Amino acid sequence: MRLEVHKLHLWRGDRHLLRGLSFALDPGSALQLLWPNGTGKTSLLRCLAGFLHAEEGQIRWGGVSVRADRDAFHWDMAYLGHDTALKADLTALENLRFACALRVPRGEVPLQAALDSVGLSKIDPRQPVRSLSAGQQRRVALARLSLWDAKLWLLDEPASNLDAAGQAVLEALLKAHMESGGAAILATHHALALPQAHCRLWQSPSDPA
Repeated sequence: MRLEVHKLHLWRGDRHLLRGLSFALDPGSALQLLWPNGTGKTSLLRCLAGFLHAEEGQIRWGGVSVRADRDAFHWDMAYLGHDTALKADLTALENLRFACALRVPRGEVPLQAALDSVGLSKIDPRQPVRSLSAGQQRRVALARLSLWDAKLWLLDEPASNLDAAGQAVLEALLKAHMESGGAAILATHHALALPQAHCRLWQSPSDPA
């Protein structure tokens, strides 16, 4: 489905961060936000995810205002922020099992295959997430993301703590998501290698999307 943002205004305290922001995102495409620090990348993602309230403007998903059907939009959306939101005392597999129980994806859930796909096939299955490195924890979060039946991914600095191999895993997940008709918005300092025909780079909120 198509995401449409129309004349969005967002304040943080006395700062008018987003001034009449408008853009659209089609299925199978990605938008990389390369805005300078402090210009509202994270705030935009949190607003789209429903964590912040915009003072003015409209957000539509599939032509329907997200305010009119917030539950349906939340079901179709997955948010990954700076905090991976993993359960520190659970193992990687237990974290995936817990997350999938909440989202209830259809059919059999290939938990171990998801970990294998992000390069975590050799971690100790008894090891709690808190004892994993920051990069490994980020990979667990990416495995969780790949299992959720979400059409729109909102990703805030998704490559943080990832080495070159981990970034390649992230790029592969995003490409597969887009090829299956999914869409993604990424806040990032460095553009990821995604298909140019289906990915836009947005340098500043003052520029047209």
